[in-house]
Amino acid sequence: MNEQDSPSPAHEIATLAGGCFWCLEAVCDQLRGVHSVTSGYMGGRLANPSYEDVCAGDSGHAEVVQIGFDPAEISYRDLLEVFFVIHDPTTLNRQGNDVGTQYRSAIFYHSPEQKSIAEVVLARIAEAGLWRGTIVTEIVPASAFWPAEDYHQKYFAHNPRQPYCMAVVEPKVAKFRKHFQDRLKKQEA
Repeated sequence: MNEQDSPSPAHEIATLAGGCFWCLEAVCDQLRGVHSVTSGYMGGRLANPSYEDVCAGDSGHAEVVQIGFDPAEISYRDLLEVFFVIHDPTTLNRQGNDVGTQYRSAIFYHSPEQKSIAEVVLARIAEAGLWRGTIVTEIVPASAFWPAEDYHQKYFAHNPRQPYCMAVVEPKVAKFRKHFQDRLKKQEA
């Protein structure tokens, strides 16, 4: 069991997959109430997979972010609402030009309560018709979490001028900031 799987009373864990983990990490890291965001892999058959193993598409893992958050500052429901705005939950095993099962949309729940909340939020989003097409997001139990290599952590923050970041990550961050200004961390002086 990872240290991250043992939340304190003011710390819970959420694990989400919605395409490239660089995008999710860049957004979640800016949310008030989020204390940590770690890019990694979950849902596969291989122990301690490498990025190359996951990109090959046959390890079964998804690129995920594991989010440590304070539920007194941001609820699990609020995290999921942001999640459903910043990625397309209707494209099976794909986000934009990123294609493969490692880019699937999934909510890996850590408790029966998280599962229930995820089912309610997903049903509400589907009923609201916010997305054209059927939502294909999986709601599955969390399994072993494997942190990605160090160079993937805070990738957008360290590489904002990298072409993928400029073309894919930055627009998602801008969309998030526009829709969720009230949930942003306060900027330090």
